[in-house]
Parts: sequence; C-alpha cells; structure tokens
Amino acid sequence: MRVVDLSHPLSTGMPVFPGDPEVRIATAVSIPEAGANVMSLELGSHSGTHVDAPSHSIEGGATIDEIDPSRLIGPLRVIDVVGLPPRTRISAADIAGQLAEVRRGDIVLFRTGWSRHFGEAAYLDHPFLDAGVAVALLSSGVTVMGVDALNPDETPAEDIAPDLPFHAAFLGAGGLIIENLTHLDELGDGGHRFIGLPLAITGGDGSPLRAIAVDAGAFSTPGAGS
Repeated sequence: MRVVDLSHPLSTGMPVFPGDPEVRIATAVSIPEAGANVMSLELGSHSGTHVDAPSHSIEGGATIDEIDPSRLIGPLRVIDVVGLPPRTRISAADIAGQLAEVRRGDIVLFRTGWSRHFGEAAYLDHPFLDAGVAVALLSSGVTVMGVDALNPDETPAEDIAPDLPFHAAFLGAGGLIIENLTHLDELGDGGHRFIGLPLAITGGDGSPLRAIAVDAGAFSTPGAGS
C-alpha cells in the first residue's frame, strides 16, 4: 500500500496562526532518570496539520469529540490552484471546471503549493478561497475540505480576530476544515482515499491530525465484481 503523509511534523517553534499558543515540546522524564522516555507537549488545538470543528468559530457548533471519525475517511479529490500570486482571492467561477468534477462525499483538498513556504514569513501570504467556494462545495455534498496553507480564508499578519467568511459558511453548515496540509503535489486528481483522525478532545474546537492519502485500490475487496 502506497501511503503519502500529508502532515507537517509537530516541533517546537513551528508556525502557528497569529496569536495562537506557541508549540513547545520537551523531555519530561528520560530513561536514565525514570526508566522510560516521556515528552511534555504544549500546543494549541490548531497547531500543525489540524482539523477545525464547527465550534471553532460557530457559537454552539459541534465539538471535535462529537464528530463521527468516519467523516474524515473517504475519497480524495484535489483541486489545483498552484501558481497564483500571494493573497489571490479564488472564486468559485475561477475553478468551476474542477468543482464540476466533485462528487457528494468527496474530501476536497486545495493544492496551492504554499506548503513550500512553511516556516517562512511568506506562509502568511497564501492565496485564499472566497466564501462562494464554500457554498459551491456544500451544494455538491462536500462537508470536509482542506488546504495546504495556513487558512482557507485570508490570513492577516497581525489581527488575532480576523473576519473569516469561508469558515463562517462552511463550519456554519456543519462542515470540517483541514489546514496546514503538505505533499499534495504527490497526489494526482483522483485515485486516492483520505484518512485523517483527530484526537477525541472533550469539548475541543479542533485537533492536530495525522493526515495520509492511500491508493483507493488498497480498499478494494479481492475478487469483488468477479
């Protein structure tokens, strides 16, 4: 089975959304001291590759522990928007042809190519999706989407309480948003299945995610259709 890891490793000092808690990972106890290694993890619920639950920005929205994990396993569809200038707004009309290929239940990932800037100041200047794209996805029966950038909305450099119209539309309809994906350039436009399971954090507004893509054929039952 070919597996493509779509997750950034968690590490001390890694990029986070402006104003979010910094990530700190350290040794708590060690084998010489206690006969075992244990690490201390200090991080926000939206650190690294992660999924936003509706409660992230919707008052009374579902929390991450209330989400059926099966929603984050499914056919993967990549929409390619590589090559755009920084902070380009992407409308539904701009990608109408690719949106027409989306099917109900697909997990749709937007490939901006911006993951190459992870850890750089330029990472904040990613292209972003108009709220109309959220409406188009929902109309197609898509309730899980992701992007290889910090945010599907525009990320301001310093505002810790920005306007997030894509989040409002998509999470407001019960959708899930995956952010900070990587290695989408290793995927084609189809033929893969997405798997990304969050931690079951009680009352959580999101969770780090180990996101992978596997060949869809790996899920085929031997002899099916014969």
